[in-house]
Amino acid sequence: MPKSNVPLSPPGAAACCDPGSEVRLPSGVAGVAACCAPLSQGPLSPEQADQVAPLLKALGDPVRLRLMSLVASHPGGEACVCDLAGAFDLSQPTISHHLKVLHESGLLDREKRGVWVYYRARTQALASLGTLIGYPAL
Repeated sequence: MPKSNVPLSPPGAAACCDPGSEVRLPSGVAGVAACCAPLSQGPLSPEQADQVAPLLKALGDPVRLRLMSLVASHPGGEACVCDLAGAFDLSQPTISHHLKVLHESGLLDREKRGVWVYYRARTQALASLGTLIGYPAL
């Protein structure tokens, strides 16, 4: 699948990172680029809001939010579905569905190894969301 950059900095706003560290997400997948100005620095354009909303929607489900946390904090920085299923009173296919939603939103990378799929948090995408939502210290 081709990759594309999705910049979120408002026109004329200073970027919050160096341009060489942009996150590249699959074309057609909403996502956050590393260079984004906090919401408190200026309003998002309609296009920027369209790009950010699916990420926030993916994290808006309590199961997916917990899965994201479990994967991001897992020893070694990656986790297999088999490592995560025990934390929930849900079937493995349901857990896999939620992980797929997080992957398709651009928040997780995945790698198939044998019969298992391993997930790794896209830390730059998480950092970008944190910067976007962050409020500067007073």
